[in-house]
Formats: sequence, C-alpha cells, structure tokens
Amino acid sequence: MGDARRFVVGFLAQLQEERRAEISAQVTGVAQLIVSELVTNACKYAPGPCVVNVELAGPVLEITVWDSHSALPVTCAAEPDRIGGHGLEIVGALCESFEAERRPIGKQVKARVSVRPTAD
Repeated sequence: MGDARRFVVGFLAQLQEERRAEISAQVTGVAQLIVSELVTNACKYAPGPCVVNVELAGPVLEITVWDSHSALPVTCAAEPDRIGGHGLEIVGALCESFEAERRPIGKQVKARVSVRPTAD
C-alpha cells in the first residue's frame, strides 16, 4: 500500500509542476487514503495483481484500482463497534462518488475527488 500512496503523491506533484495544476495538501491526503483503502481491498480479496490508475479529468481526480477478482465490493452498514470492514465507508465519505464494475477479467473500482477547494 505504501507504494500506491507514494505513486499518488508523485503523480500529483508532477501535475503541479508540469501542468501547473493546483492540488491542495488536503486533496493529496484524501487521494492517498482512498488509494490505500482500495489497494488494501484488492490485496485482501483478489487472487492476483492489481493496477492503480490516477487521472486528472478537469476539476476531478479519478482514482481507479483494477484487480483480478470479479466480485463487486459491498459497503457495510455503519457499525462503530465493528473491527475492520470500514474501507468503503471511508472511501464513500471522502470522495464525490465511487463505482465498481466488472471487467472482462476482474473488476475496477473508481473514486472521484474534486480538486477544487471547498468552503469550510
């Protein structure tokens, strides 16, 4: 998971340098946490490799994780006393939207995060 987080940080730094994109430290932190949760799920449940793709599409950062397991993830109902199983709850709380879809091999989960500053 550390490699995936470092990949996201490096990608966002490259966007800032090469494309003069304005990516806040908050968005970088959110992206790191999202990719960490999605890759953790891929490593935990998929029998094979996973692939991380990050793309800036206008004002939205799209984080996509593909893995070789075809079962779609299920968000559990919130249970504060439950140990584990909160990854998709976290992802859902941090991003504008996320979706999972089957692919010819496995599945992909995509989360979208606005890079525009939000009012506090």
